[in-house]
This record gives sequence, structure tokens and C-alpha cells, in this order.
Amino acid sequence: MTAYMRASAITKKPVVTLAGEDLGQVKDLVFDPSTGSIRCFTLAGRGLLAGPLHRALLWEKVHALGAHAVMVRDESTLEEDDTAARSAAKEPGGGNVLGVAVMTRGGARLGTVTDAIVEMGRTPVVAGYEIENAEHRRVLVPVTGPVTVSGERVLVPDATAQYSAGDLGGFGAAAESLRNRLQHDPQEGD
Repeated sequence: MTAYMRASAITKKPVVTLAGEDLGQVKDLVFDPSTGSIRCFTLAGRGLLAGPLHRALLWEKVHALGAHAVMVRDESTLEEDDTAARSAAKEPGGGNVLGVAVMTRGGARLGTVTDAIVEMGRTPVVAGYEIENAEHRRVLVPVTGPVTVSGERVLVPDATAQYSAGDLGGFGAAAESLRNRLQHDPQEGD
């Protein structure tokens, strides 16, 4: 069974070594714009007055991402600066997607991104977005097949408009239904 998590549920998780040392907390998730997979986390200090640490944690150095913490072997797994995060933002399709419009290739506006939905696993990837639609309702829409992400919009196949879920419990079925439809009618993904 595939597990899904909101990106916002990962932010603020503590980053802890296997020995129990607290290294900070997740500030932001940085996704690879070409694959949708998590590239790295940027980090912040813990506590009310703590600011950004200007260090990154590359995904391949994460030991485990659990319900309550991100585990790493030791402090040496952290990058000395946040160059990995900054370089991703400069790539085509890189940058923040919160507040960006989600539109079908046919021009229908589905809503505005309020969160990303991450498919958990060995290599977590963006599996969809939580959007606020024209009725000011928040719904989860899956993304699969050809998706274009820019600083201004996320373009999805037209069929995406027919698949959504009200919560994470129904999201997996919506994502599977969209995948099946696009496999049986690949032209809808264009």
C-alpha cells in the first residue's frame, strides 16, 4: 500500500542523528523539477527564535523519514551550505509552487496550490497537489504523466480535472484512476 503525506507535514519535523543528537528541523522541501522527487531539505534551528541554518540535507543521506522525525546517521551527513537548494530554484521549473495556478492543458483553471502531496517510499515524489478551487474548497488532485511546472503555473493533462479527493484517504484511489485512464488513452496526457 502506498502512503501519502502533505509536504507541510514534513516541514518542522526535527532532524535527529541515530545517536539522538538534535541537528535542527526541516524548513523547506526542495524537489527536482524534472522528476518531482525530493532533492533535499533546507534546515532551520529549533525553537522560537531560531532562524535558517543555511545548510541542506540531501535526500540520499536521509536514513529514515518517520512520522515524528527525519533520521540521519550523524552531523557529517549535512551539507555545509544550502547550495543544492539554491541551484534547484534556478533550474527551469524550479522554485516555490505554493500559490501557483493549476491548469489543464486545455486551459481550465483547477485552482491554486496550497500544498504538495508526497508519495512516500524509497524515493519520495510529488504525487499531487492540494489546491483551493473557485468555490474556496480545498481538494487533492493527483499528477501523473506529463506535468509542466513553472513559477507561474502547473500544467496537467485535461483528464486530471475529473479526479480529485477530499482527503489523503481517498487520494490513492484518485491517483490510480487517473493513471489507469492515461494508460488506456495516452492522447489525453498530451
